[in-house]
Amino acid sequence: MGSGIDQALLAQADTFVALRRDLHRHPELGFQEVRTSALVAEKLAEWGYEVTRGLGGTGVVGQLRRGTGQRRLGLRADMDALPITEATGLPHASCHHGLMHACGHDGHTAMLLAAAHHLAKHGQFSGTLNLIFQPAEEGLGGARKMMDDGLFTRFPCDAIFAMHNMPGHPPGHLLFRTGAFMASSENITITLHGVGGHGAMPHHAADPVVAGAAIVLGLQSIVARNVPPLQMAVITVGAFQAGDANNVIPQTATLKLSVRSLDRSVRELLNRRIRELVEAQAHSYGVRAEVDFRGGYPVLVNTPNETEFARQVGRELVGDAKVTEQAEPLTGSEDFAFMLEDVPGSYLLIGNGDDATGGHGACMVHNPNYDFEDRNIAVGGAYWVRLAERFLVDATA
Repeated sequence: MGSGIDQALLAQADTFVALRRDLHRHPELGFQEVRTSALVAEKLAEWGYEVTRGLGGTGVVGQLRRGTGQRRLGLRADMDALPITEATGLPHASCHHGLMHACGHDGHTAMLLAAAHHLAKHGQFSGTLNLIFQPAEEGLGGARKMMDDGLFTRFPCDAIFAMHNMPGHPPGHLLFRTGAFMASSENITITLHGVGGHGAMPHHAADPVVAGAAIVLGLQSIVARNVPPLQMAVITVGAFQAGDANNVIPQTATLKLSVRSLDRSVRELLNRRIRELVEAQAHSYGVRAEVDFRGGYPVLVNTPNETEFARQVGRELVGDAKVTEQAEPLTGSEDFAFMLEDVPGSYLLIGNGDDATGGHGACMVHNPNYDFEDRNIAVGGAYWVRLAERFLVDATA
């Protein structure tokens, strides 16, 4: 697990493995993390943190002040589960049919709680530690909601950090990246309003299906012909819904898009060109288009100084061989990006398992056979402890 892990933290690892498995058995969807947030708040209060509940609905912040240091650090973990039926067959599998922790947020919460316990009992730091337990990361923008409720006004942070597990890498391996690490995401719904009619007399109708088909093909030209070739962009039409009968031209058609990029200017370009193309194509087919942008996440951009600091902490903890200094960016999205727009900081990954290690930890997230790798709880907890103690050093001491 690495020579840098404190023995007192290792001695408590089994306690937090049990806590993680309890969370796994009782998954809760975004903004419904009532049991989870109550457990988090209870533990933090027991260990001496000043606890604030209710930010973002079910969010929890635990604050611990020590010494005379003026620096303020934020560490964030997400708490929500997914609407997936678990297929692991494990003893600690979900007891709620149709819900499971298929992304490891149970493990993220347990890692940060392990660090919280150790820092309260043994932590050597001077300054203000803000532990942020966030609801609704999975597409619902819980980070934005906590911020709208005054997160950084009430709990100012000079820097903020978050960690996510990543299957495909050995357990305990740490991955960092300066700059854009996770893609922006847009959920776009296009509704085409035409004129319905009999399938045998299409000249009396304005067919939204034909217009929609042209739009699906036309959208692909945006990536091919408008986005610079060295930039990443994805436009996926995940749903095309229209009509019920083979001889009826429907009145409306609906397209649902997922749009991603790794550059803020490309994100703006995609959004503008999608609207322009859809409206122009619809008009050319005699139908009207409504374009609705919902729930977008920005590009997650790690700031250079904070990322180098996080990287150095990783090297100290697990050694150079278990650190990837500049990992490849990911096309998935993460609402921690909202926090990084307001506060400098960094988002890192911890390996959850690969083909060599096997087991459920090697399974990709958002899969019914996924499970968090419990060996990471000691490593991840130790990482947060070391990062907090390195960051919260009183320069006047």
